[in-house]
Amino acid sequence: MPSATTTITSRTGRAPARGPRTPSPGLFLTLLAVCSAVTAANIYLAAPLLSLMARDFGSTPSALAWIASVAQLGYAVGLLFFAPLGDSVNRRRLVAGLTLVTALALAASALAPGAGILAAAVFVASAATVVPQLLVPLVAERAPAGRRARHVAVVIAGLFTGIVGARVLGGLAGQAFGWRWVFAGAAVLTLALGLATAAVLPSRRSREGSLFSGLAALPSVLRGSPELWRACVRQAGMFGAWSALWTSLAVLLTGPAYGLSTATAGLFGLFGLTASAVAPLAGGLVDRFGAARVVRSAYLVAAVSVPLFWLGGQVLGALFAAAVAIHAALVASHVANQTLALTATATPATANTAYVVAGFAGGAAASALAGAAYGRFGWGGVCAVAGLWLLLGWGVTAVRR
Repeated sequence: MPSATTTITSRTGRAPARGPRTPSPGLFLTLLAVCSAVTAANIYLAAPLLSLMARDFGSTPSALAWIASVAQLGYAVGLLFFAPLGDSVNRRRLVAGLTLVTALALAASALAPGAGILAAAVFVASAATVVPQLLVPLVAERAPAGRRARHVAVVIAGLFTGIVGARVLGGLAGQAFGWRWVFAGAAVLTLALGLATAAVLPSRRSREGSLFSGLAALPSVLRGSPELWRACVRQAGMFGAWSALWTSLAVLLTGPAYGLSTATAGLFGLFGLTASAVAPLAGGLVDRFGAARVVRSAYLVAAVSVPLFWLGGQVLGALFAAAVAIHAALVASHVANQTLALTATATPATANTAYVVAGFAGGAAASALAGAAYGRFGWGGVCAVAGLWLLLGWGVTAVRR
């Protein structure tokens, strides 16, 4: 395998940037994966804690479900402004700065006296916790072409481990210590891992540009790459379906249908955690067979999971199978679509921004609609929203343009 220096020099035509000596490739990837896990978890901390926060604020879990949507919306907004800067600015300084803002916002969340201030703090924390999407283009840039999807998959596996782990550990810690301590602990972990990662990132001189330059370039990048557009729409459909089901699941499990405690409901995330093992496998399949075939298979698995989730409203075993299936589909689809997005243009950070913003915008919209559907139609309404998002994600891109 060529060294990191050889890879960067041959691909960009210029010498590698000066900076601290980076660890071995394996250790470097591991650190980036762990950092991605910790930071990505921040977006989903609120979901398993809704019942505890509702009790503290004198409300109901369904009335606070919108906070989970605020977190996803904040992440999408942060991606629009910060992630494109990966093409032009010093990543090390950017990661360090965003880490500090995220940690402060999480600390403010822990001290929030009411739902409004909590939502504002969660929004800021989610907007600043875009570090994983600054790391993924760097990994793709350093990886050999024949193993690019595998390397990207390592970071994606960490990211999804954090997403699912937030539900498991957040529920357990919230039940044991209270929801405020969950946010305080997340602030400490984010600060430690983010600054450690920033310290080993390669440094480079920033190019001229403004905070809005990457945002302004997004429309032209999307118009110039039909493959990127297709990846964006398909992942928006897939992630929307997952978000609709997963953000509403805690309300189902802690409600009258099952009556589980917050900690027990959080353990349900372990079924999704096992699906993170799909990421390395998906990376190998993408490198061997191409992204399109992997995405098609992932959509088929997700389509099967929706009726399983509906049945899970009465049968707990069906929920177990559905949770594994939807996570496997989401992770495989994400590895394939993101690898495609990172190689579709000459500006990978900007393209990656378009891709991830599309996914999380789809997730935020589906989560908001699912919350309303649950209040009006119950769990069946949530499953209908998930099915609709899958249909839209595949149907829109199935038409050749």
